Amino acid sequence: MKRVLVTGSNGLLGQKITQQILHHPEVELIATNRGKNKYPVKEGYVYETMDILNQGQVAAVLQQYRPDVVIHTAAITNVDVCHTNRETCWETNVDATANLISLCEKMGIHFIYLSTDFVFDGLKGPYKEDDAANPVSYYGESKLAAENLTKQMKGSWTIIRTILVYGILNDMSRSNIVLWAKEALEAAKPINVVNDQWRMPTLAEDLADACLLAVKHSATGVFHISGKDMMTVAELVKKVADFWGLDASVMKEISSDSLGQEAKRPKKTGFILDKAMTELQYQPHSFEEGLALVSRQLSKEIGTRG
Repeated sequence: MKRVLVTGSNGLLGQKITQQILHHPEVELIATNRGKNKYPVKEGYVYETMDILNQGQVAAVLQQYRPDVVIHTAAITNVDVCHTNRETCWETNVDATANLISLCEKMGIHFIYLSTDFVFDGLKGPYKEDDAANPVSYYGESKLAAENLTKQMKGSWTIIRTILVYGILNDMSRSNIVLWAKEALEAAKPINVVNDQWRMPTLAEDLADACLLAVKHSATGVFHISGKDMMTVAELVKKVADFWGLDASVMKEISSDSLGQEAKRPKKTGFILDKAMTELQYQPHSFEEGLALVSRQLSKEIGTRG
């Protein structure tokens, strides 16, 4: 049995990992996050309150449980927040990661770090794992810095990069691109959507599956994990409209430049998934399959509330 500790277990990916581990009796889960546990099922695993910025608390939890693997999902992922609050971004995304790496080195723990397509500049996507990183945002810089620390650690490590994760949180506390698009279209309010940024959106369940495949195979190195379909953000919103039978005419297609965002975004990312498919047996859903799963989960959520 492998003992796996997850940081950021209240987040979208963290909750999906919890959900999947509960169906894998050969894996023992230590779920950690700041504050109370938000996952509705409280049995079958251990939950510990752990603030990744509190070095003493992190050390105490790791020493108590001595996990075989740490999956580090906790981070500030909002590109604009990272741009304006640089000190907090660096402290959370880099310094806290450095502390975890140091503890994993000392205890012989395999470290899995969740990273992003935003380490690339978006000029030559889709990307392979060994393509040169060149972030265009401070968020991307912080994630690349943490990647580099991970690569330098004395011990076994894995970096899993991903793109535009979507799915349903149990408490519906945070939105994502699919839920935002669906809600905006349902409200029939005019929305501006960029038509010159290409992505391969990732179903949260697929990303959680990849994390557990990395644990199962004791995989090391860098892996690209995303959905299989490349599209512009505008095309994504149209697909959401088509799936739920909504009117896409409220959407106005615009260029990234006309948004006037201070934090730059890469134009075209996307991943070549061959390595993950071969070495991890990773098999992502299509975007339409992902939307169907989200739709089923939304129906269940509404039914539960009703």
